[in-house]
Amino acid sequence: MAAQAQTIEVPTDAELLQAQADLWRHSLYYLSSMGLRCAVELEIPTAIHRLGGAVTLPDLMSALSLPSAKMPFLRRVMCVLVTSGIFAADSDSGSEVIYRLTPLSRILVHGVVADEHHSQKYFVLGVTSPHYTEAAMGLAGWFKKDHEPPVPSPFEDIFGVPLCDDRTPLLDKELDDVVTQGLAAHDNLGIATVMRECHDLFKGLDSLTDCGGGDGTTARAIIKAYPHIKCTVLDLPKVVDKAPTDGVVTYVAGDLFHSVPSAQAVMLKLVLHFWSDEDCVKILAQCKKAIPSREEGGKIIIIEIVVGPSLGPIMFEAQLLMDMLMMVNSKGRQRDENEWSKLFTKAGFTDYKIVKKLGARCVIEVYP
Repeated sequence: MAAQAQTIEVPTDAELLQAQADLWRHSLYYLSSMGLRCAVELEIPTAIHRLGGAVTLPDLMSALSLPSAKMPFLRRVMCVLVTSGIFAADSDSGSEVIYRLTPLSRILVHGVVADEHHSQKYFVLGVTSPHYTEAAMGLAGWFKKDHEPPVPSPFEDIFGVPLCDDRTPLLDKELDDVVTQGLAAHDNLGIATVMRECHDLFKGLDSLTDCGGGDGTTARAIIKAYPHIKCTVLDLPKVVDKAPTDGVVTYVAGDLFHSVPSAQAVMLKLVLHFWSDEDCVKILAQCKKAIPSREEGGKIIIIEIVVGPSLGPIMFEAQLLMDMLMMVNSKGRQRDENEWSKLFTKAGFTDYKIVKKLGARCVIEVYP
């Protein structure tokens, strides 16, 4: 056993002052998250959008019907959110601050119907909900428990049911609704970018099965760009029961662990990160059964995070935080390229290629 250290290296004055400021930031980052949640609950992004994209604080207060006595406090919250990049601000000639939307706050505008716009309101409300934060606060206690495998997530350990499970509504119906809507918006965001950036991804396909495709938003985007592709969505019965019945997309109620509808290509968009390695191999094996050989155009299209520092510290941090989110609330994880490669091999695939890196995510083609 190593001897216990009796001394400690003392930082310089400059290092000490910087360490103190960094400690404040890291310890208090949750207040930035709660400020963001507050803005979403008050629908501040939507109000700014409706007021033409630029607004003074008094006009914002009026639009939100907030008591005038709260104006100094809202100014302080907005200052934090501007510093965080959620909103932008500048002053007019009378020194009144003008608040504007940024690309980040634009995707929080709710109640607007437009191509490619998928409001992320419910994603924010889900990941900052009391259930999520309570699970995260229980991490230290969870680490100390000697769980029998399979190890439950901290969320399941505290609340007794997994997240995104048939039993979750019994825990809290409102939470289940928020999470379901948040996941749908999260999954659909950026599919048009994939279509534009990955020109050859769907080229030559005549059929595709979108596993976990929800209401078919992604499948419809593919059909719009490639009308000849027959798209099938596989999802749970409770999802398919609410799907559109206009015949554009074929819906199949089922479980991707047991059977996947046959197609030339199968798509897994933001699905595998929710599952353990063992479960991912089972899912991939079912997908492999559903497609023809590589020579006949068979492939799996995976859209997921591939963890790595190559895109810079901000994207890398976002990827790692998403991995923590999975650890706290599910049995899944985000994976680096080596870990993805091992899964593909175990599931019986022979080759893969990363087609494109799109922000924090990647598009991967996997071949039988």
